[in-house]
Amino acid sequence: MSSSTRSSRADTPSSRSAAALSASLGVVNLEPVPSVAVIVVAAGSGTRLGAGAPKAFVGLDEHTVLRTALDGVFAAASAQVVVVAPAGYEGAARTDALAAAGEHADLVRVVTGGATRQASVAAGLAAVWAEVDIVLVHDAARALTPPDVFARVIDAVRAGAPGALPVLPVVDTIKRVADGYVIGPVDRAELAAAQTPQGFDRAVLDAAYLAADREYTDDAAVVAAHVAGTAGRIAAVAGDPLGFKITGPDDLARARALVAQHPVSASSSAPVLPRVGVGTDVHGFGGDGVLWLAGLEWPGEKPLSGHSDGDAVAHAIVDALLAAAGIGDIGTHFGTDKPEYAGAHAAVFLARTVELLAEAGWRVGNVSVQVQANRPRMAARRVESERVLSRALGGAPVSVSATTTDGLGFTGTGDGVSAFAVAMVVPAG
Repeated sequence: MSSSTRSSRADTPSSRSAAALSASLGVVNLEPVPSVAVIVVAAGSGTRLGAGAPKAFVGLDEHTVLRTALDGVFAAASAQVVVVAPAGYEGAARTDALAAAGEHADLVRVVTGGATRQASVAAGLAAVWAEVDIVLVHDAARALTPPDVFARVIDAVRAGAPGALPVLPVVDTIKRVADGYVIGPVDRAELAAAQTPQGFDRAVLDAAYLAADREYTDDAAVVAAHVAGTAGRIAAVAGDPLGFKITGPDDLARARALVAQHPVSASSSAPVLPRVGVGTDVHGFGGDGVLWLAGLEWPGEKPLSGHSDGDAVAHAIVDALLAAAGIGDIGTHFGTDKPEYAGAHAAVFLARTVELLAEAGWRVGNVSVQVQANRPRMAARRVESERVLSRALGGAPVSVSATTTDGLGFTGTGDGVSAFAVAMVVPAG
């Protein structure tokens, strides 16, 4: 920690030290200038999120993604905080930053981002106080990153690494693909998924950005290109699953569900209660192939039309479970814009839903679903369908019932199938 003192003004220019400006203004200095700065990059457009605003300014609960990220930053370290905002959003960014900073408002600086992420980080770096010797660069979109990740990065740089970044092991099997064909495996033992904050020795980061002559994928790559063979290697520290990046609608739904849980599970002794959701789905008969319904194939019956296999029962269950957990709906996670689910059967939908629930801190309690249709006749295979659906949901109990509508509506005239589901989810663990 530097022995210098910081100015009480939040907009201290980086070209003059906080201590020098304080002396020139006759300001009484109360606290040391932090030796760490965190640049929070919030200048992205958020096009893939499709929320109509830059993603850092989309709401998670009553607060924005940026405010949630900044709450985490201020909880993690005593640091100067430089927020890099899109043009036109500087005021909103300052409001969020000052609210998160509380009595430490003098640590905050807001600057306007550039046309690229690298340009935005450079703008933030130019606003860092001269006394700072460690700089962390953090994506606002990784809003739920726990404080201990920041601590691990800072400790690694203080131990002598020119830079450090949090990583997670790659758990999926990775293949090399070209022209639509698998051409070979990739050894995942050597792979890791990079997260933020990425931290650096301030002098090294300054020099790396001055020397950069092209765009890199992240700040660690900028620094690695500069220090290769001369100043040590970038350290890898343990990341955290909560440090995921909010990129698409399903990520946003997951983050909202986690934030909704946090006040109860983290700040009080009150238990997180089970939650109930309702789902419904409708499919008309049509198309080629055979009927799939309630996780079963029905030879000789007319198929249902749909992007997947048209299994209205499975789809109603998915909607009920997602609704109970508060993480969107079937269109969010399995919509027609996701070709990997074209023609997929119930087991695929339900297994992925169980994964989504687990990521949000929930597991399936039980499910009840009712089918409305003239055909197929469910009674003879009801127990079989319950067993198949339960297995796909990790063993959670599923009850299936069926009825007709006495000739009323499109199900009564034999044009299609409706399904209604009620599901309970309970806290995982």
